[in-house]
Amino acid sequence: MTDFLGLVWAGLVSGCLYALGAIGLVLIYKSSNVVNFAHGNLAGLAAFLVYGFTAGTFSQMNWGAAVPLALILMVVVATISCAAIAPLVLKSDLTSTIATLGIGLIAQGGTQLLFGSNVVSLDLPLPSWRAHLGPVRVTSYDIAVLVATFAIVGLLYLLIERTRIGVAFRAVSANPFASRVCGLKLGRIHLFSWVLAGLLGLVAALLIVPTTFLSSTSVASFMLQAFAAAVVGGFSSLPGAVIGGIFVGILMNMLSFYLSAEFNNTYMLVLMLLVLNLFPRGVLAARGGARA
Repeated sequence: MTDFLGLVWAGLVSGCLYALGAIGLVLIYKSSNVVNFAHGNLAGLAAFLVYGFTAGTFSQMNWGAAVPLALILMVVVATISCAAIAPLVLKSDLTSTIATLGIGLIAQGGTQLLFGSNVVSLDLPLPSWRAHLGPVRVTSYDIAVLVATFAIVGLLYLLIERTRIGVAFRAVSANPFASRVCGLKLGRIHLFSWVLAGLLGLVAALLIVPTTFLSSTSVASFMLQAFAAAVVGGFSSLPGAVIGGIFVGILMNMLSFYLSAEFNNTYMLVLMLLVLNLFPRGVLAARGGARA
């Protein structure tokens, strides 16, 4: 029982990271029907920008200055990425999706060109605090991940449900043709989703890196689990991305502990195949809960 509770807690923390990555994927898919395979590489580039601004590659700023600067640069990168596939989006969803592979490779190559291919470390400026709640060990990192995830989900809910751009986003997601006839600018909504996904990718990458290491491919590899979370929850559902992320996090922890950690990628692929066959639109969508 002690191991079980610890695994659930660790899976919840990991699942929040997957959820943040999945939300970025779902945002772009809902607005344009494009699966953004560049999401992980762009998030990795964002993490490297923070590293460059704090570790001396570009300068030695504190985190309070480096993160906002990286956010601004990611807005620029997301805008360029969106503009690169904009001519393709209205022609073919498949062509646009394939184009994101090219954007991802360009982002990965740019990362290697600027920062090299060496593995580096990037630790969050958090206090080294930990406590035990019964059999569960809680650290400052765990709390930071949970607080960041719930804050982002709450702010995203307010943005989508309570603002004009959010209403436009939901309209385009529901019926892009009717939205266009009504005068909505689809390109603006696409740009909105790309920029928002880029900012979420930066936050997710900064929270991911302390659990592993930072290289030109590490964040993209981690985002494979976020892709699985989006598949489980449904690419058409933002709540599904959160629920799918937590489910995948807990399930992967259980399978790694009780079976073998060597086959994590196999477990993930089997899970995606099962969901795609049984619930092609995602588990939450299949149950009628994919409004947002």
